[in-house]
Amino acid sequence: MSNVKVAVIFYSMGGTNYQLSKWAEEGAAEAGAEVRVLKVQELAPQSVIENNEGWKATVESTKDIPVATSEDLEWADAIIFSVPTRFGNMASQMKQFLDTQGGLWASGKTVNKVVSAMTSAQNPHGGQEATLLSLYTSMMHWGAIIVTPGYTDPVLFGAGGNPYGTSVTVGQDGQMVEDVQAAVKYQAKRTVQVAEWVTQGNQ
Repeated sequence: MSNVKVAVIFYSMGGTNYQLSKWAEEGAAEAGAEVRVLKVQELAPQSVIENNEGWKATVESTKDIPVATSEDLEWADAIIFSVPTRFGNMASQMKQFLDTQGGLWASGKTVNKVVSAMTSAQNPHGGQEATLLSLYTSMMHWGAIIVTPGYTDPVLFGAGGNPYGTSVTVGQDGQMVEDVQAAVKYQAKRTVQVAEWVTQGNQ
């Protein structure tokens, strides 16, 4: 059994990335990890959220999920991020969270964190890969160890075959187009496996 500690950190407006995070939690737990599912702080005005039924429903369904902190990052051996794309970049809520970790970074506490990421967009070519790369750029500055799924298992092809991290297209009805549950769980297990190697090597 793994002693790896995993933080699954998400931002979700319509519920997709919350669902991806729950699947990642299942996969990491099945690999024996201790898992915390955490959200980043919502930055949008309440007045805007109130005018969007899907957004309002997601805020309600995630109200009991703890907000991620620097302490959670320090605790974790591995971090799995899940964030929607915004114009080919990560959503500003996630960027804000990363941007406030300067103290953790300056003290060397982001070094060798094992990280992986997932995303969603309304179109297959709506910036999914670019969003993951934008997040991974920050991770390079952290000195983190980036773990992508690559093409290491056939399950990835059924989910669209994104080697950077699981990504899913969300239709106008708010439903996921591709079946990505198995790919998410595989990615989480792979992340735990690499984190095991890293933590064992540090002992």
